[in-house]
Amino acid sequence: MFSKTIMPTPAQALPGRNTPMPLSNRHFVNGNCLQPPFPVHLEKVVLALGCFWGAERKFWQQPGVFSTAVGYINGYTPNPSYEELCSGLTGHTEAVLVVFDPQLLSFEQLLKVFWESHNPTEGMRQGNDSGTQYRSGIYTFNPQQQALAEASKQHYQQRLRQAGFPAITTEILPAPPFYYAEDYHQQYLAKNPQGYCGLGGCAVSFEGITE
Repeated sequence: MFSKTIMPTPAQALPGRNTPMPLSNRHFVNGNCLQPPFPVHLEKVVLALGCFWGAERKFWQQPGVFSTAVGYINGYTPNPSYEELCSGLTGHTEAVLVVFDPQLLSFEQLLKVFWESHNPTEGMRQGNDSGTQYRSGIYTFNPQQQALAEASKQHYQQRLRQAGFPAITTEILPAPPFYYAEDYHQQYLAKNPQGYCGLGGCAVSFEGITE
């Protein structure tokens, strides 16, 4: 019997489709674009930390963030629907594309928000949400981001170990294709202020790699 907490094989994965989900290319909160091209001075990263509704809100609230969008990453099914994702047969995890100005918000500051906003030790779950779509991940766009993400993981692992937590299960890798989620998921908690947010951290501060 198939378990949603175990990654499917490529042979098990749903076929998906060639056509992306229809998307309004305007951020509901700040009016900026959701899709590239973005201004050339900006950077981007994709972060997965559980249900993407609350995760996206956490990042659009950060000064220096130009845009955010939710979607699906690091699976097999091209352009999956949310229903397909929830079947556990796409291999993707729920994630947030964060586009930011590195002159106003450093990558390390973003990583601090990431680590402190969820429990990165839970594997294929986040709190009460269980399944491969809730696994933790950092998906980078250049070698500098990759190196800093890996260093931050080692740093936060020490912090968590001192607090009695087990090993971090966060995957860190160069960004594979990111598929935008359906329009109604974008900036969901701004459109539905009383909507579900399962975001919760470990109450362990990141502090800083060099501190």
